[in-house]
Amino acid sequence: MTTDTLPARKDAPRTSPGRRRGLRLPKGLRAGRQHHAGPATYVLLAVAAVLSLFPLYWTMVAASTDNTRVTQTPPPFLPGPHLWENLGKAWQDAALGKAMLNSLIVAGTIAVSTVLFATLAGFAFAKLRFKGRNVLLMLVIGTMMVPPQLAVVPLFMMMTDLGWGQKLPAVIFPTLVSAVGVFFMRQYLADALPDELVEAGRVDGAHSLRIFWSIVLPVARPAMAVLFMITFVHAWNDFFWPFIVLDMTNPTVPVALTQLSAGYVRDQSLIMAGALLGTLPLLAMFVVFGRQIVGGIMQGAVKG
Repeated sequence: MTTDTLPARKDAPRTSPGRRRGLRLPKGLRAGRQHHAGPATYVLLAVAAVLSLFPLYWTMVAASTDNTRVTQTPPPFLPGPHLWENLGKAWQDAALGKAMLNSLIVAGTIAVSTVLFATLAGFAFAKLRFKGRNVLLMLVIGTMMVPPQLAVVPLFMMMTDLGWGQKLPAVIFPTLVSAVGVFFMRQYLADALPDELVEAGRVDGAHSLRIFWSIVLPVARPAMAVLFMITFVHAWNDFFWPFIVLDMTNPTVPVALTQLSAGYVRDQSLIMAGALLGTLPLLAMFVVFGRQIVGGIMQGAVKG
């Protein structure tokens, strides 16, 4: 008997019908395959990067020249020799040292409180069962539709009655939590936090705050990092309400920068130098914490 006539072994590996017929799976369905970007993708990313960085580059160029050169046509596109001179003058004329300290206190306090309260409220709306939950959530979302300008007069009167006029608490307390943050955390926890984890905590005898501390916070860390960054940047750049309740003796950075344009003839290079100084803390913060934030987003995007 030849080998061609031997019966096939039962434990012999079987080839799939697709392989026997000469069929091949699409590239996107093959296990272990990595997707590589093509040249067009890199070109689009490069264009997007250039367009995103150009305003910052133009601010630096304008801050390094004098006012006469900035207003010429065509404007300069290369840095000039007056950068450090304009930065020092803007720092002194606008009293940016105290303004940056005030902005750091205001933005940091608002960001921390917003992340904490929004995560607590988001957990309650997403996973706890209580009467009126949907009604309260609709009320929170409804506040997002009210223009903030409508609340300026009563809010200013309230801050004056509390004795907080021209003080930082008048800027901090009205924005300790935001409806956007509550809705954002509620949507994230509704999908990222399994109900089984909460029920397991209940079975082990943990109360709601213990579950929040031991279960919810580790799961919500990526969304909390994103919310902190967004809230901090928004509070740092906020101009409307701080300009109303604060004066030039106790300003934040956006309010202090108005001093640079108070003259009869505006020095555009000096204004750009002040804007560049006001942007540097945000850039430094993103350089330090950007990798952790992006890593947290990627970690939260991976389903277990």
